[in-house]
Amino acid sequence: MTNQELQSLVEEISIRHFQKPFRHKAYFNTRLRTTGGRYMLGSHNIDINGKYLEEHGLPELIGIIKHELCHYHLHIEGKGYKHRDPEFKFLLEQVGGARHCTPLQKTKKNRRILIYSCSKCNLMFKRRRRIDTKKYVCGKCKGKLVFKEELMQEL
Repeated sequence: MTNQELQSLVEEISIRHFQKPFRHKAYFNTRLRTTGGRYMLGSHNIDINGKYLEEHGLPELIGIIKHELCHYHLHIEGKGYKHRDPEFKFLLEQVGGARHCTPLQKTKKNRRILIYSCSKCNLMFKRRRRIDTKKYVCGKCKGKLVFKEELMQEL
């Protein structure tokens, strides 16, 4: 789905469920990670997390759009648009919007681990960041540090 298709979907949902037009921009924001969508109070635009469409499909996306449109229409009308406000809760229930998003699957990240050892006492050091072996020495015996290997660890 492109941003233009998302814009037309948001406009259609706004007319069908709220009987009011959506006159601002709706677009996918790839930087959103922990939320399904976001209503911007200053610009009145709506950001949508595209990963929800990929993982959970169109019904989940429509629920997120309805949720953000509740914020949008209530804010423009000067009513309680926050999650805790009774007007928001009532309108969200009335249009069938999502109160909370289904969690996204966590992506596994690889973390590198660098292994150093002391040339004197053979003490092993595990680090995430590189160590300047010319500048630093073993904390136990003051021996020279030697780089051994780099490992990749899954989280």
